[in-house]
Amino acid sequence: MGLSRIRQTLNSRRHSTSIRFVTFPFVRALPFLFVLIIAGCAHSTIESRRGEKMPAYQALSPEQKKLVDEGQIKVGMSSDAVYIAWGPPSEVLENEDQNGHATIWRYYGTWMQENRYWAYRETSRGGPDLYLERYLTSDYNPRDYVRAEIVLVSGKVQSWHTLPRPAY
Repeated sequence: MGLSRIRQTLNSRRHSTSIRFVTFPFVRALPFLFVLIIAGCAHSTIESRRGEKMPAYQALSPEQKKLVDEGQIKVGMSSDAVYIAWGPPSEVLENEDQNGHATIWRYYGTWMQENRYWAYRETSRGGPDLYLERYLTSDYNPRDYVRAEIVLVSGKVQSWHTLPRPAY
């Protein structure tokens, strides 16, 4: 291709009124990726868990259905009812003693622990000299704690208790 042919091609492209966009295959997939990300961020609710375990929910007594719908649990409930009411446990422990096998579901909570401390910053008091000024500041760090424990024997709640948030 000669130099004059290249100039003609460039000039015709420069004066062209139509614009061509180059689309890559992943650009078409962006809306689908967005929907997947949003769906992955959805929180588990009583309604969504009830949908997951609908046969188990329908097998509950009217009293237990009412408790589960309110997010309450009671001794004698099945593990499925507890799952629907409180969601999946943070930790599952297995225990066996002379009384038999037990499963312990632990639920964790989080609180922000405040840490206060003295810090220093440079400051000037109207002149060219710098001084260290002491000031009180704080940081907040997330801390996990065991919020509740449920003891399940043969798939039924044998006992459960909640624990207070640590005071330190």
